[in-house]
Amino acid sequence: MLRMLQAHGLDAGPAQRPRLAGAIAGMIATAPALVVLTVFQALDAPAKAAGAFVPVAGVAYAVLMLLGGTLYGWLFQRAANDPRGGWLFGMAFGFVLWMLGPIPLLQWLPDQPILRGYPAAGLLLAQLLWGLALGLVFPLIHRRLHAHLESGTQTGAGGAGPESAAQTRMLRPLPSSRHQSS
Repeated sequence: MLRMLQAHGLDAGPAQRPRLAGAIAGMIATAPALVVLTVFQALDAPAKAAGAFVPVAGVAYAVLMLLGGTLYGWLFQRAANDPRGGWLFGMAFGFVLWMLGPIPLLQWLPDQPILRGYPAAGLLLAQLLWGLALGLVFPLIHRRLHAHLESGTQTGAGGAGPESAAQTRMLRPLPSSRHQSS
């Protein structure tokens, strides 16, 4: 399945920068997730378990979500650029990150679960909200980065890319057609 997707153009080109778009979208999506984490006091228990202050736990969460956004852009590439289905990709990715990250680290590995009750539910809601915001923001960021790069690569008269190949005035005569006309 992956080969078929790659063969049909879901790989992002070098001018599209999906990882950068994912990193930026991940940082933007972190703001509403941090609000949910603060309301549910979900950062208090991990900060206490690590012997750190709550703002340090918030910064650590933001750095992890930056990496999560980069992973999102790398994994989904052009498929994440869908404005209609991006929210679903994002929420599913937020849920997967919740399952792979906080659940083993905060619930299974220590002797006792670190998060219980409302803080644990707050972490799940924060991850789902982060994924939703990531999925909604990613196409907007990705288009802006791509549009900026496209405008920089366009040359004055000829253009670049498939559009320039479709212009008939840019076509060169084939060597076989020169011999026939002579």
